[in-house]
Amino acid sequence: MKKHNFLAFDIGATSGRAVLVSLMNGKFEMRELHRFPNNLLELHGKYYWNIYNLYEELKKSLSLCAREDIPVDSIGIDTWGVDFGYLASDGSLLGLPRAYRDPYTEGALEEYFRLVPREEVYRLTGIQFMNFNSLFQLFRARKEDFAPLRNAEEILFIPDLLSYLLTGKKVCEYTDASTSQLLNPVTKQFEPSLLEAAGVSPSIVRQVVMPGTLVGELTDALAEETGIGKIPVIAVAGHDTASAVAAVPARDEHFAYLSSGTWSLMGIETEQPIITEESYKNNFTNEGGI
Repeated sequence: MKKHNFLAFDIGATSGRAVLVSLMNGKFEMRELHRFPNNLLELHGKYYWNIYNLYEELKKSLSLCAREDIPVDSIGIDTWGVDFGYLASDGSLLGLPRAYRDPYTEGALEEYFRLVPREEVYRLTGIQFMNFNSLFQLFRARKEDFAPLRNAEEILFIPDLLSYLLTGKKVCEYTDASTSQLLNPVTKQFEPSLLEAAGVSPSIVRQVVMPGTLVGELTDALAEETGIGKIPVIAVAGHDTASAVAAVPARDEHFAYLSSGTWSLMGIETEQPIITEESYKNNFTNEGGI
């Protein structure tokens, strides 16, 4: 039986790693190939992610696979949620992605709820209220007249942005998009009214695709530079929590999980979102899974 190799990139808010996953005869093995830091950049009072450094670390990992002559079947990337990069109409990245730890969204919820009531935002999204959710980042960026937003054609969430740097192809993967407080968990589509209230055109977000969608192959230049060849990149569960929950070794749907990273999340998997008066009062969240 053929041995299948997959290269998994798992990137959190402080570090990332490249893991080689092998599957053969029902045996599943993992080996860490490369670990690297992910540091915040503070520039003129604003906080950013150094997406170009992350790209260089991904390239190093690809080169390591090639050096060990490991045939890779596909590549997948997961990261933290909510953050995104701005792209111009020609596909150019407009500066570094703003980091959710930037305090520019402090007080944004109260301001936004003057435009759309808190209860309505929860009814449409089912997402826990946190000031750094993508909706409030866009709202504050518009209030600031932030130049990247002013000139943006679209946004890509961080795992999709990294896939774009590797392939030149753009998608919007469902699980990561679900963290934004822009997505309706029932329709699995973005809510235009929430973006419009923030002063942002709904066209700034792409059509949602589900985990397992082919993004594209590594660019010709990258395939040649790293020596790994034209490997397909798959839009896996781009939100790291969704990938973690998918890996829970449960025998049936009756389980709870505790996922610990920068902070800890405890929850369950359900077929449908739970959006009730009680879940609203307790600020429960409904993030997308596989």
